[in-house]
Amino acid sequence: MTAGRPNPSSADATTPPGSPLSFDIAARAAEADLPTGTEKTQLVRSMFDAIAPRYDLVNRMMTFGLDVRWRKQSARALGLPAGSRVLDLACGTGDFLAILKDAGLRPFGMDLSWGMLAANHTGAPLAQADGAWLPVADRSLDGITCGYALRNFTELGPVFAEFGRVVRPGGRLSLLEVSEPEGGLLRLGDRVWFRHVVPIIGGLVSDRSAYRYLPRSTAYLPSTAELRSLLVEAGFSSVNHRPLSGGLSQMITATRVGRP
Repeated sequence: MTAGRPNPSSADATTPPGSPLSFDIAARAAEADLPTGTEKTQLVRSMFDAIAPRYDLVNRMMTFGLDVRWRKQSARALGLPAGSRVLDLACGTGDFLAILKDAGLRPFGMDLSWGMLAANHTGAPLAQADGAWLPVADRSLDGITCGYALRNFTELGPVFAEFGRVVRPGGRLSLLEVSEPEGGLLRLGDRVWFRHVVPIIGGLVSDRSAYRYLPRSTAYLPSTAELRSLLVEAGFSSVNHRPLSGGLSQMITATRVGRP
């Protein structure tokens, strides 16, 4: 793999610092007392380094194992033939990589956190990288997956711009993120669980401050319409949003514009 272009500056970003979307996310982050910019990058890296040893255990506990099912659904939604080259960005300890490999694809992983990469024992090729600067050649990938990390990137615009650069025409994205059911008892139960019980579980099993951050970090996440707009600007079409398990999670898929 070779870098296709230098580290993107703010001029390259699809969401420049002065855009309404950038201001909206910054306002929500400020309201939730969350960092932005380089302070956010440093926090995310150090936090995931700290929780890497117990990351899989806490994930299984806080989702009752549903996260594995959601990743399998996301891998199928790529719709790529066997042997396709797929990047799992923010690969963590490798759950998605193992599922992609079992599906007959050729996955490799990248993550900002060295701690996560050290805890990854899938045997897949790995590299440390920032999502806004992928050391991958232009149009060299058939697809990209990313599980529950969109809200952790410093800026989504440059990350999606990189997706548009490295995915070939006709290639696919399949992205997972947290969500919230639209109403009723499921919504109430999800709020109580995610905002109050999960931080307690995380504190007992892993790092308390990290799992306090997790529910608050949803303030960084753009709306479905904003995500769709960003992906279209980055060169993707057929952007589809699908709630999973009644809206406990969400999957966003898209196809790179152009002929394969």
